[in-house]
Amino acid sequence: MDLTIRTFRRWLDEADRVLVAAGAGLSAAAGYDYTDTRRFAELFPALYRQGLRARYQLIGLPLPPQLLWGYWAVHVDDIRFGPGPNPVYQRLRELVGDRDHFVVTSNVDGLFERNGFAPDRVWTPQGDYARYQCEIPCTGSTWESRPIIDTALASYDPGTGTVLDEAVPHCPHCGGDVFLNVHKGPEFIDDHYVPTARRLSRWLDTPSRLLVIEIGAGMNTPTVIRRPTETITRHSPTTRLVRINPEYPDVPTDLAERALSIAAGVEDVLEAMT
Repeated sequence: MDLTIRTFRRWLDEADRVLVAAGAGLSAAAGYDYTDTRRFAELFPALYRQGLRARYQLIGLPLPPQLLWGYWAVHVDDIRFGPGPNPVYQRLRELVGDRDHFVVTSNVDGLFERNGFAPDRVWTPQGDYARYQCEIPCTGSTWESRPIIDTALASYDPGTGTVLDEAVPHCPHCGGDVFLNVHKGPEFIDDHYVPTARRLSRWLDTPSRLLVIEIGAGMNTPTVIRRPTETITRHSPTTRLVRINPEYPDVPTDLAERALSIAAGVEDVLEAMT
């Protein structure tokens, strides 16, 4: 890996701008792993007793409202509103340094802005756990989720995994069901994220020696991060791509000498770089 790290360092030194493009692998490396059975058992004892073993099993799983919001309140409080800095994200912030930069991420956990990246320079096209919306939706509005999460947590019973009926949130407009403002289907409202997307588009249109650092973007949703980084790199002959991924490090052959594949975990790469 020594040669690739030296190349990465040189490309970073030669870059005018840096685009960090991150998938779920980055947050998993930072300790927010949806397949972590130990953490699941610790946070969700009632669900563990029912035979569930990891958070990814709860995605899209139909549950009674009291159990549904018991799970999501604990999950979001842990993932999105957990206190304290994260060393992996902080090391990444140090690596970027004072270079002009932008972030695009499929992660909805807010870890970039919670670790020193400017919120107006972080585009989250898949949404954000910090907001919620009507499930219909009856309106294009979205609202901060912290109040409904706190209300649910106040009545949460770890023994049953449920919250009280009155703690189940409803739409402030129509009184119907609500969910977090994340992209799980055509009902997703993306209005809150459009201004940042436009800023990113203008930023990318500015001629520069751009380095795209893609981290932990696999093949589950390649059209969100992985394919766009390749397109951005193809768009300009002065743009380079570094792909950091222990499982899916391959880069397109047509990018030739402008794409670097690093088949390693991001923790090891950041350690070697810093």
